Amino acid sequence: MGSTRPLPPLAIATALALGAAVSLGLARFSYALLLPPMRADLAWSYLTAGAMNTANAAGYLLGALLMPRALAHWGARPLLIAGSVSAAGLLAAHGLARADNTLYALRLLTGVASAATFVSGGLLAARLTGAPSGLVLGIYYGGTGAGIIASALLVPPLVALPDGHGWRWAWAALGAVALLATLVAARATRGVGSAAAAASAAHGPSGWTRLGFGLASYFLFGLGYIGYMTFVVTLLREQQMSHGFITVFYGALGAGVIASSFVWAGLLQRHRSGRPMAVLNGVLTVATVLPVLSTHPLAVLASGVLFGGVFLSVVASTTALVRHNLAAAAWPAGIAAFTIVFAAGQIVGPSLVGWLADGAGGLRAGLAVSAGVLALGALLASCQRALPMTEQTP
Repeated sequence: MGSTRPLPPLAIATALALGAAVSLGLARFSYALLLPPMRADLAWSYLTAGAMNTANAAGYLLGALLMPRALAHWGARPLLIAGSVSAAGLLAAHGLARADNTLYALRLLTGVASAATFVSGGLLAARLTGAPSGLVLGIYYGGTGAGIIASALLVPPLVALPDGHGWRWAWAALGAVALLATLVAARATRGVGSAAAAASAAHGPSGWTRLGFGLASYFLFGLGYIGYMTFVVTLLREQQMSHGFITVFYGALGAGVIASSFVWAGLLQRHRSGRPMAVLNGVLTVATVLPVLSTHPLAVLASGVLFGGVFLSVVASTTALVRHNLAAAAWPAGIAAFTIVFAAGQIVGPSLVGWLADGAGGLRAGLAVSAGVLALGALLASCQRALPMTEQTP
């Protein structure tokens, strides 16, 4: 048997995107669809519901903190596959849990696995050559949309089962889809090396500390966007939106994520400063505030399309910022730094919005605060300037 030849760069980026589909689309964002039936079945307050995603974000932060050393020892591709397999098993285990403490633990461990998958996949995508980097990164991060669409198609029919426990079957189905996506990604990325990435993780120079405004903006993005992604479906259910409309809404959001890889690729490619982050956070602010201001189905649908078409491109913009401004050897440290502040914001966001939603203002008050946080993030990103040119790779 001869050695396996790597696929073309865009095909590899598409395969890596399945890792993003598992780590975010299935392991994190499916929770918004599962929250209403779980909250009803388990008698949760909004604070408890938000705390579940806080646990997930805490696990993600832990995973991000461990990634530089893990990359140095094992390399990016093994971590991508191991994290994705672990996430699949943990998702299925959610359906077997009977106690809140068990669910907290599963959400935390799923966050660790998600970080391993998402950071390593992003690093592999950043190192792909032979195609425009903005398009490659857009395809990778846009893979989350495929996971969101899969969730939108799988979860609503299962949670609608008459026994009230359909959410358990939904978690099992999500685990099965995650495992299938992992197998496809593993097969398609054979031959994609990660030794250089591992070495640079251990010995690469720093420089990411000069991206302070970008890091601060990304923290606020993590804090602001997660409130929307955690509670928007619950808000729609409170507004008496049908299961069919919610499926269309979440599917449109996922389609927007996929489309974003093409819509914003040029912006990410052209600018070395924080301008892309500022523009994207500004659009995201509008998307978040729309369902606060109006319950009209067209306004709500526009919110979902806008939000989906922007929020993962904010994530892609940070990898582009690192790639444009730092030497290649510093990319792992830079990506890890952005991942850490992102995770820190996500820890605060769900519980904050849940706490506000338990008050007199309800979920609208929580999402209004999220929109304000995103607007501040746009302002800070506009202050991030491009760094002096350093060693660049082709």
